[in-house]
Amino acid sequence: MNTFGLHTFAIAPVWDLARIEPQMDRLKEYGIGLMEIPLLRPEEIDTKRTRAFANHYGVELIPSLGLPRGLDVVERPDEALDFLEPAFKVCNEVGAEALGGVTYGTIGKTSGRAPTRKEIDGMCRFLERAAKAAKSRGLKLGIEPCNRYETHLINRGIDATRIIERIGAPNIFIHLDTYHMHIEEESFAAGFEAAAPFLGYVHVSEANRGVPGRGMLNWAACMKAIADIGYEGPITLESMNHVDVDIAGGLAVWRPVAEDPRDVIEVGLPFLREEARKAGLTLG
Repeated sequence: MNTFGLHTFAIAPVWDLARIEPQMDRLKEYGIGLMEIPLLRPEEIDTKRTRAFANHYGVELIPSLGLPRGLDVVERPDEALDFLEPAFKVCNEVGAEALGGVTYGTIGKTSGRAPTRKEIDGMCRFLERAAKAAKSRGLKLGIEPCNRYETHLINRGIDATRIIERIGAPNIFIHLDTYHMHIEEESFAAGFEAAAPFLGYVHVSEANRGVPGRGMLNWAACMKAIADIGYEGPITLESMNHVDVDIAGGLAVWRPVAEDPRDVIEVGLPFLREEARKAGLTLG
């Protein structure tokens, strides 16, 4: 069984428990067993209340982030590591086992060209240090390949695999996202197979970031590819229904992704469960 998760952006622009808690009974009915916390500003997270929330509802938590635009992991890695420390602290305090997302760069920041050797070398040195810092806190560190319009550093599953093989840190995992895969991979089968040795987290997101099943993404092929590699980790719906202003520009989200935002939950979650079932997966 794969834990069925939901990214906060499907129901709220930030981790706002006053807004999230009233929706949890309904989400539990849909089988949600994990909530993803966007760590846009780690200092804003009420970690004590968040841990109590997770215990009360019986859900796992995984924080995720993208580095702020002003940081540069190649030229000023110490500053980026300093930014990650409070995020690692939040993970520990809420009882999470990992930090995912674009931990190697900034969402929406590209050079307009392929990554240089200097950039790849610098990113690898940074990730090696970040993984070591995460390990010292008992955490795993995820790296999420993103499409070419959001980063030029890591775009495909094979790119992430090569980075991890080069670094050799046992606590780094790949965090795939079907939205990015739909743009960058030759096929879902190829992308998931390339990432399989290190795959630890999956975002399932429609091709337009909206209601699963109402876009152009081939869900049957996607779920079959996940099943074929024997992946048993979390599968989390990410929809950009509500996005904080600090990240909306990098994601190029400037209009609603669903005509009725409720459909992301009420239509999208049952659709994903059914597509997973047909592929031989169980979400719960």
